[in-house]
Amino acid sequence: MKLARLLLLLVAYWKNIFLLCLVLGFLHLTNATDGANETDRAALLAFKDRITDDPFEVLSSWNDSVHFCLWRGVICSARHQRVTTLNLQHQKLWGSMSPYIGNLSYLHQLVLDNNSFTGEIPQELGGLKRLRILWLRNNSLDGEIPTSLSNCSSLVEIQLSRNRLVGKIPREFSSLSNLRLIRAALNNLTGSIPPSFGNLSSLQILGFASNSLTGSIPNELGQLKRLEYIGISENKLSGTFPQTIFNLSVLTTIFAPLNQIQGTLPSYLGFTLPNLYYFAIADNQFTGTIPLSMSNMSNLQSLFIGGNKFTGSVPNLAELHKLNRLDISGNHLGSGDSNDLSFISTLTNASNLEELDLYDNNFGGELPESFGNLSTKLTGLLVSDNQLSGRIPNWIGNFVNLIDIDMRGNQFTGIIPIEVGKLRSIRILDLSHNHLSGNTPTFLGNLSLLTKLHLDDNKFYGEIHLLWDCAKHCKH
Repeated sequence: MKLARLLLLLVAYWKNIFLLCLVLGFLHLTNATDGANETDRAALLAFKDRITDDPFEVLSSWNDSVHFCLWRGVICSARHQRVTTLNLQHQKLWGSMSPYIGNLSYLHQLVLDNNSFTGEIPQELGGLKRLRILWLRNNSLDGEIPTSLSNCSSLVEIQLSRNRLVGKIPREFSSLSNLRLIRAALNNLTGSIPPSFGNLSSLQILGFASNSLTGSIPNELGQLKRLEYIGISENKLSGTFPQTIFNLSVLTTIFAPLNQIQGTLPSYLGFTLPNLYYFAIADNQFTGTIPLSMSNMSNLQSLFIGGNKFTGSVPNLAELHKLNRLDISGNHLGSGDSNDLSFISTLTNASNLEELDLYDNNFGGELPESFGNLSTKLTGLLVSDNQLSGRIPNWIGNFVNLIDIDMRGNQFTGIIPIEVGKLRSIRILDLSHNHLSGNTPTFLGNLSLLTKLHLDDNKFYGEIHLLWDCAKHCKH
């Protein structure tokens, strides 16, 4: 009996302790709006007041029925019950950003991606000393990037892409010693890339593609030993590409097409960038030859150097096993010689090759038999505007995934091989401006997906047979 009574007393004791903890926890939450915590609550309500459309009613929970730490999109610290994260991405919210966000002094993450916020980014965000993540991508924000953000000394990531921001990239950001990522692509930024960005020793990703940046790429970026990604395409950058950047061994991506960059590629390129898998400098003004050392870039998956002024021959690419896209079009490669396309035989180990753009160069001779050993994943055979001759080879039937065949503007002779009729995925077939002959092949009518067919300026003769299956879709 005494043991049973003792057990009952212990149960009652721990029950009271449990109830006391619940009461204290409740009192902690109910009192959490006192003092500094009331500041957080008021800041959130001020944020809500600026929202003009909330189609998913994500902010319907933002009311007095529950503590603000339980509101949707809000995360608080367990100890202080202060807001540390405001995450409302992908909610289709309309409105502007309240400057009172700057009162959330414990905020670590502000994530408002993929909404429809308008107006300027509040300068008051510069008061968030603990802010580490700032994601405002894919909104309609305008005005300049606040220089006050340079006061957020804890910032690690700044994502501002796909907005309507104007003005210059703040040079003051060079003081953000913890910054690892800054992206502001697809805006209307002007001015140049600040040379002081060379001081961002932690920077790994730099992305300012699709703006209106001018000037040259700073040599100082070559000091960023941790830089993995540089994206500066579709700007108005000029001058030469800093050779120092080609020494950054951790680089995986150089994305700089559609600028006005000049100069040559260093001969050692393939030795100093062993981790590079995406290299795009198309549509610039590069000159010289393609470095022989590129044959060592075994991790390279995409190589876009078309639309420049490269000359000479294409080097051995046998070690580029991972290559899936190769664009060397629009240069001055080749010399009209029969061996110009000998490099094709070195691509037969690239088992994932899908895109091969060779058009608008000086390649001569016949299409080599080694072409037939390329990956059957190839979707395009683009060799137009060269000096190629001979017959269209029968091996063309190997490429069952071909979508686009463009051989116009060469000196091909003979008939169109019947194997072309087996390429049921073809949508574009351009054999114009050659010396092809024979009757117009009726088997082309079996290509049900064909939308463009160009056979003009050849030597076809005899009756022209209407390609009934193609007639409804093709542009003849």
